[in-house]
Amino acid sequence: MKSVLQFFYIVWQWFIALPVFALITLFTAITTMIFIHWRNSEWLHRIQQFWSRSFFYLLFVPVEITGTENIRPGQSYVFVSNHQSMSDVFLIYGWLPVIFKWIMKKELRKIPFVGTACAAAGHIFLERGRTKSVVGTVKQAERVLHDGVCVVIFPEGTRTADGQVGRFKRGAFGIAEDLNLPVIPITLNGCFELLPKGRFYAVHTPVSMYIGKEVNMADFPDQETAIATIRQAVIEG
Repeated sequence: MKSVLQFFYIVWQWFIALPVFALITLFTAITTMIFIHWRNSEWLHRIQQFWSRSFFYLLFVPVEITGTENIRPGQSYVFVSNHQSMSDVFLIYGWLPVIFKWIMKKELRKIPFVGTACAAAGHIFLERGRTKSVVGTVKQAERVLHDGVCVVIFPEGTRTADGQVGRFKRGAFGIAEDLNLPVIPITLNGCFELLPKGRFYAVHTPVSMYIGKEVNMADFPDQETAIATIRQAVIEG
């Protein structure tokens, strides 16, 4: 019985959910590009949130969010999250209750409509392994991180292959140090089971996002200790 239900669930995904989501994506991308000068507006952010949430609505996936009380209104943050699957982006974008910019791989800039819309929205593209790109990323982050606008990054750099939290790279934490901004760890659960790397259909399972308490880099003797502490907070979440 379970296999039969999964079969019809896959059929629903490919022939109904995916086309509808593609149309919502197209509408959101075009809207974002047209209203580029209002990229930090609350109303445009709401449209982008609806796009992200529709991913879960169309798959009938239950979503649970906890820890929103840990975010101080008007404070800019560097959010760091574990990276379980492609669905992480939709979960964070849909339910993180702040206006923020992603720091994302430059390769995503090439996705039709989506890449152009991300650039219009002010998201920051990073070419991994290039010092010049890292310096440019910090400068872009400095321009957007004010008046409560935040940035979000996956410090592992790529999706997990086994569900475990990988090693954290330093980039996000360097930005937090340079700008003297607090870091908030985010823990995602269920996204790996929903849509792991390399699989092209979802398995119905609930997902959750826990928003941890803010951490100040200056409270630690060195960057390595701070990163290890924040990574452990993500794991414990």
